[in-house]
Amino acid sequence: MKQAQLQREDGVDLPRDMAEIFTTRRSVRAFLPTPVSREQVENILELAARAPSGTNTQPWRVYVVAGEPLARLKARLRAAHDDPSIPIAREYEHSPGQWFEPYLSRRRKVGWDLYGLLGISRGERERIHEQHGRNYDLFGAPVGIFCSVDRRLEKGSWMDCGMFIQSIMLAARIHGLHTCPQAALTNYPSILREELGIPEEEIALCGIALGYEDKSAVENGLRTEREPVEDFATFMGL
Repeated sequence: MKQAQLQREDGVDLPRDMAEIFTTRRSVRAFLPTPVSREQVENILELAARAPSGTNTQPWRVYVVAGEPLARLKARLRAAHDDPSIPIAREYEHSPGQWFEPYLSRRRKVGWDLYGLLGISRGERERIHEQHGRNYDLFGAPVGIFCSVDRRLEKGSWMDCGMFIQSIMLAARIHGLHTCPQAALTNYPSILREELGIPEEEIALCGIALGYEDKSAVENGLRTEREPVEDFATFMGL
């Protein structure tokens, strides 16, 4: 259902209500260089910090990076990606070793839908490698937000961090901003520690690209599908 949008003087589309915040939240893979202010980021984090956590432990830690520090981080991550002698050394497995249905088909579809928009065919290894490399440029976003958790905590705290991360992405929409959550940004944790000052007792969970969407970029035309409620929900007594 199409809804009207408010519009600021700078022409940025703002969602009208909570339903539109949820339905317009998506992973953007091309951003404008338009700056995002510290005030905006602080407001986003203040709102996200209202996310629930077990016994109000609030286990998340956040590292926000922009400007020259972000440029340096991007360059080091991209250099590692392009150097076959540097192995990926992520500290936790984001994906299973062997995908299975229905998850295998879903991830294949979104991958090839994206590559289809970009004109990348199966077997074009160099172009696929280049597209993967754009993860480490945060798709051109001017701000990176990195979330971590104390490694001594258990899965419940990781779940709490997931709710916090989702809240960041929804709060960004209030400002007309878009995001892309990226587990790939944790592939080289030693670089993150050196550039962001993340201590050894924390595990970097993901990075989030934050900025204004480049509406002219073909990849931002991707719209992922969602399963209908009746396919994933079981109702009893309702």
